Amino acid sequence: MPNVSPAGPPMAASPLTVAVLEIDAYASTLGWDQPARLFALVDTARLRVQEPGLAAQLGLDDAASTTASLTPIEQEELPAGAALDDFLGTIAWPDSVAGCAMTVERLMLPPSAEASVPDGLSDKQLTQWVAKHPDRQEVRMTVAVLRDGARESAVRLREKDSPTEVLTGAGLVPGLAEALAATFES
Repeated sequence: MPNVSPAGPPMAASPLTVAVLEIDAYASTLGWDQPARLFALVDTARLRVQEPGLAAQLGLDDAASTTASLTPIEQEELPAGAALDDFLGTIAWPDSVAGCAMTVERLMLPPSAEASVPDGLSDKQLTQWVAKHPDRQEVRMTVAVLRDGARESAVRLREKDSPTEVLTGAGLVPGLAEALAATFES
């Protein structure tokens, strides 16, 4: 069952939940209408030892400076015009990456409106139909997966753009979670 996060991470939150909420908070500072963003998730303690220069650049050089055990590192911009599934199919992570996360914005319909979707629409037609639907909602989805299969998601509605209104749960965006998990299959 999804949780609504308080102003900070929930007490006893898993490291993955903390990372997802940190990425969601970062994305919220950038505003809406942003491109998809991809993040590597690395073990913070391991990063400090193996890449002290990078850890210092990220403000992680002091062990007391953060309690997060996973550090999100934003990757280069996704290629313009590339289909998300196609792009994710080209990714291979080094062993030092414990997981990955992505934040994307989409239009969604409430379940009550899904029954009215016309049959036989192409993906492009469906996108156009949803964009014109009066009940559509803009959402920002942040999804993270770890190599061990753990998953977490955060969903923020544009109309309720507040840190206290972020839904979290492992199964909120299963398709994107599957696509991200596939980047670890070799």
